[in-house]
Amino acid sequence: MAPKKGPRQERKPFDSSARKLKKTRAETELTTITQRVQELDAKVRLEAFSDLPLSDPTASGLSASHYKTLTDIQSRAIPHALKGRDILGAAKTGSGKTLAFLIPVLENLYRKKWTEHDGLGALILSPTRELAIQIFEVLRKVGRFHAFSAGLVIGGKSLKEEQERLGRMNILVCTPGRMLQHLDQTADLDVYNLQILVLDEADRILDMGFQQTVDAIVEHLPKTRQTLLFSATQTKKVSDLARLSLQDPEYVAVHEAASSATPSTLQQHYIVTPLPEKLDTLYSFIRSNLKSKTIVFMSSGKQVRFVYESLRHLQPGIPLLHLHGRQKQGGRLEITTRFSQAKHAVLFSTDIAARGLDFPAVDWVIQMDCPEDSDTYIHRVGRTARYERNGRAVLFIDPSEEAGMLKSLEQKKVPIERINVRAKKQQTVKHQLQNMCFKDPELKYLGQKAFISYVKSVYVQKDKEIFKVKELALDEFAASLGLPGTPRIKFIKGEDSKTQKNQPRALRYISSDESDQGEDGTKKMKKKEGVRTKYDRMFERRNQDVLADHYSKLINDDGTMVDQGNGINGDADEDDNFLTVKRRFDAGDQALGDEGSDASPSEGDEGDDNQETKPLSSTKDNIKAVKISDAAEPLVIDSKRREKLLKSKKKLLKYKGHGSKVVFDEEGNPHNAYELEDEDKFHAHGDADTQRAKFLETEAERTRLADLEDKEVAKQKKREKKEKRKARERELAEEEAESDAPGGRVAFLAPPDEGEFGADIGMSDYGDRGDQSELDEREATTNTKNKKRVSFSDDDSHDDDRVRKAKRSKRSHKTKSAPDEPVEVNTLEDLEALATGLLG
Repeated sequence: MAPKKGPRQERKPFDSSARKLKKTRAETELTTITQRVQELDAKVRLEAFSDLPLSDPTASGLSASHYKTLTDIQSRAIPHALKGRDILGAAKTGSGKTLAFLIPVLENLYRKKWTEHDGLGALILSPTRELAIQIFEVLRKVGRFHAFSAGLVIGGKSLKEEQERLGRMNILVCTPGRMLQHLDQTADLDVYNLQILVLDEADRILDMGFQQTVDAIVEHLPKTRQTLLFSATQTKKVSDLARLSLQDPEYVAVHEAASSATPSTLQQHYIVTPLPEKLDTLYSFIRSNLKSKTIVFMSSGKQVRFVYESLRHLQPGIPLLHLHGRQKQGGRLEITTRFSQAKHAVLFSTDIAARGLDFPAVDWVIQMDCPEDSDTYIHRVGRTARYERNGRAVLFIDPSEEAGMLKSLEQKKVPIERINVRAKKQQTVKHQLQNMCFKDPELKYLGQKAFISYVKSVYVQKDKEIFKVKELALDEFAASLGLPGTPRIKFIKGEDSKTQKNQPRALRYISSDESDQGEDGTKKMKKKEGVRTKYDRMFERRNQDVLADHYSKLINDDGTMVDQGNGINGDADEDDNFLTVKRRFDAGDQALGDEGSDASPSEGDEGDDNQETKPLSSTKDNIKAVKISDAAEPLVIDSKRREKLLKSKKKLLKYKGHGSKVVFDEEGNPHNAYELEDEDKFHAHGDADTQRAKFLETEAERTRLADLEDKEVAKQKKREKKEKRKARERELAEEEAESDAPGGRVAFLAPPDEGEFGADIGMSDYGDRGDQSELDEREATTNTKNKKRVSFSDDDSHDDDRVRKAKRSKRSHKTKSAPDEPVEVNTLEDLEALATGLLG
């Protein structure tokens, strides 16, 4: 039922006291927070987030996300960051480093009253997409009550869609590659006003893989900014700190004095297993831990895919997932979500999941392949035993890697113990894999790629004390993958490969004399004295049966060409006219007389196809030469076809000379548009390669300067546009504040005092109407811009004055326009006015 209509209530005027009170309260709160931050002692150990000088939106976001107690890294890093100092934060994995930099980002922008018109205020760089997504989700939870706009830029999505939104973002969480692409290509993204730069997993971002990208990003950023670096294995290189322009950074190392670089609740073990037995050991482990949540790290994505596909066919009895960098972004996000929500599962992954990712309740971390260094080991095992929970980690080590890896872990304070595998529970899958590879060629192909990628990952490692590719049992390893043979690896050669490569060519021939003798004592290949050409090397190659057979059909024994008419092609149906080419003759050639006999009917006379066009006699009387303008030579008319050419301007074009484009100098002399420089003058400037390099360098520098100038102009226009918009909004806010003041628009609506101005200049109707029209126009403009209700008060007296003036002006107008009407006479002044009118 519709509600009953009650008596109409009068609209109450807007009370601006609440808005003023709210504004005053916000300014007071901001002043209090700033004062508390200045008085904060960074050396005092705080226990809870409520002890920090935080704003109400941040405190509410932390409370709603159930964050109450500060961790060690948070209690020591946040006070320094709130004061605006640069931070180098180092703490164990799972110690809460994400909040240690997100809270200062929100608070510093809040204290500076940051709005969307101020541009980008904070930039957070992450080495992987998955970690960037995780940081962004935490930012959304903690900053849900703030008015900032935040964006996630990680690639894998449409670049155009990201470009449309980047100009309005205050906080960006991104990966280095995608961010650099936007800095180079997105004109709306302006970082001239950036306040904070954050590098999560800083040691990985500053590593060789991102070195050039990070340097290019830093060149776009302003020098005066706050920089925060956080990682479990923090870098201390002076070169890295100089690249980021850090100013007196505060080094916060929470667990530097600890006896272990890994959490105390983590149990770490290693198994010495030969390379061919690793897959069997992994399968046996999975079968023995079906009620656990496990992450298995491998060296390459091809290994991850092969192990996932092969074990998926074996059906171990637990959900299997795989994650690597070659997957699409949507698939990677779905896999991480599924693994986070799963209670029991096994995730095969590369080092893409080794840093920063927070998977809940991970029981085991298995490192099937040896990590590249001890830092990578610390980050891998950090996926378990997070936030003071228990966890276990196992490392599979080949006997050739044991000594070097244990020495590296000992230097990093990583306690690890050796364990053995129970022989009764050991299972082998070698024969099953061989059967599957025999039946499925695609799985066999994956196995070959996995084998090559693993060997290559070992070959390219820097630490040769740990990774010794020549000591690996590669043949047995290939057989353990189910492959029928060992794939050929091009980048691995014998021990003396470099020696043989650097040997003189003649010495190499002398040293290989013994290898030239075959089993029957004959020479395999005759040595050639002097220079060996590419044709000599071509005939020394093997497996040239197809080429030799074809070559024998074309070349005789004596080296001459085979006669195609009598040889193998003698029976072919020769047709000289299969493809015909028009004969061309120069003008004035005597052979033109034969052209008419070979012409096709379409080019000759019109008529019967069988009619033959006969040439004219080639006598001096019948042949004549016609001079065509711009032609090099006169056109010789010696046939009927040539006579018809004279009647067609279109056909005569090909006999005319080609025009050339000329330009005129200041004196009026013509020159070719493109004139070649004299050869002597050209060589006088230097060598051709030198001139070419100098020209390319000059053009590249000019293009770069032009590009920088265009970008600067675009940014300047963007800044001016933002400043105009901010000024316009500031004016509207001031007008709105004045309109909300008590008394309404008194400053605009009140007319001039008649006692002050009326006696001197007079308040005529025209002036009153002018003030009123100007007032109405301004009022309409303000209402259109603000689109809000505006209440007026204390204006009734002024309206009555205007009404009385209008009536008085009408009476005077009627008196002047109608003098014949009877006029009422009441006073002496009325009588005098009537007499004056009659006499006038």
